[in-house]
Amino acid sequence: MTRPIRKWPALVILAVMVVLLAYFWLGPMRSVQHRWTATFPTLFFGVLLLAVWLVLFSRLPGRFRWRALLGIAALAGATCLLFEIQGVDGNLMPIVGFRWGAERTFDSQPGGTAGSTRGGPNDYPQFYGPNRDATLLGPRLARDWDSNPPEEIWRRQVGEGWSAFAVVGDAAVTQELRGDQEVVVRYDLATGEQVWVHADRAPFVTTVGGSGPRATPSIVDGRVYTLGATGVLNALDLSSGALLWSRKVLADNGAGQPDWGMPSSPLIVGELVVVNLGRLGTSLAAYDRASGELRWRAGVDPGSYSTPVVATVAGREQILTVNQTSVAGHHPATGETLWREEWIQPSGEKVTPPLQIADDLLLVSAGYGVGSRLLRIVALDDGFAVEEVWASPRLKSKFAPMVLREGVVYGLDDGVLVALDPATGERIWKRGRYGHGQFILVDDLLLIQGENGDLVLVEATPEEHNELGRHPALAGKTWNPPALSGTLLLVRNNREAVCYRLPVER
Repeated sequence: MTRPIRKWPALVILAVMVVLLAYFWLGPMRSVQHRWTATFPTLFFGVLLLAVWLVLFSRLPGRFRWRALLGIAALAGATCLLFEIQGVDGNLMPIVGFRWGAERTFDSQPGGTAGSTRGGPNDYPQFYGPNRDATLLGPRLARDWDSNPPEEIWRRQVGEGWSAFAVVGDAAVTQELRGDQEVVVRYDLATGEQVWVHADRAPFVTTVGGSGPRATPSIVDGRVYTLGATGVLNALDLSSGALLWSRKVLADNGAGQPDWGMPSSPLIVGELVVVNLGRLGTSLAAYDRASGELRWRAGVDPGSYSTPVVATVAGREQILTVNQTSVAGHHPATGETLWREEWIQPSGEKVTPPLQIADDLLLVSAGYGVGSRLLRIVALDDGFAVEEVWASPRLKSKFAPMVLREGVVYGLDDGVLVALDPATGERIWKRGRYGHGQFILVDDLLLIQGENGDLVLVEATPEEHNELGRHPALAGKTWNPPALSGTLLLVRNNREAVCYRLPVER
């Protein structure tokens, strides 16, 4: 007598999976990143239990069960042979691709014309631009890309990494990973030709976060300062690429290698080069920019994946840093902690630098469901005090900057563009899905580099979300900030770089 199929275990497994997935996506989880990281184990173990039920407990005919087992094994084997996880997007959703691909080759010798290294008004010499705030006053960009789209000037293959370009004169400098060599490369801005390459054998390789350097070079007084993903801090001659000095900041400061690499773009303050030591070290370290000698280290909290900035707050110049468990202001010359506000994040990392709203107001923000805080820094006779004005989940900036225009803050809230009232923390509007990309404010326009590689032009206005133009620039995940030198826009990801001439209003 043939026994009936035992269905109830499969129904129970499916019901539990549905309940868990409904809880993850409709329940109180704080962020889409947490939802995805909970979803994939649920699907994996659910399918695994269904396979066990099918083979061992279903009471289906033995021949069918063995064929099903062989089919499942063959499918799993073929999947593993053909495909691989090539990282995750900003929401921690795995990116799957074929295991094979075109091998990348790079010029072994420089071939470009040196060009001028004299600075000028169009320079974009560091992370997020001249003032390190992702804000430019000009040029006045054309608002119609349909009839007058960006013009591609050059396109070339680059090594892995999430570094952006720094531009002074005709020199465009970025950082890449080529094989086991972490390199600093100077390209000619007009042609994209390679002018010089400096290499260190200091590879940083990770599937989830993407391999290669994270930081953007800083260029000042004919020198290039770079921080590699493993903590190699270099000073190079901008004209020739000659190494002037080099330090290993993790070893210098007894710090460990952060999981996602050293991200801090060097901050030049007077005669010092200041870097964030990452979440396995103390907050900051400062080196003499002429000699490379360690001048001070500061802070009692582990660092973060944010980059320090300098600003005059409450009447005093300070280095501002977002740490793993705090926000702090430091004396530029000595590193002395001027004030500290505890900011503990339940999970995830802090990346977005602070934004100054007024002389005494700072806005900080983090992803993973955390949101934003507006802090008032109050000058006292014997130091500073910190007051929280408000805290809000309505802007959760994970990777990108925040910018301020005419009293309105713009930022990416888990990949969706938000206009926020900084006086109250209330959202004015939330529209436009650009993923965990990057952007800069150019006069009254937001020039957005979407996570999918598209260039998007959006009007920076509190009235409504107004997308003016879109242009496909890069293929694949793009986390690198754009750089704008005059009308020349440099964009890149971990595979290629492109230079566009942007149209301007006539």
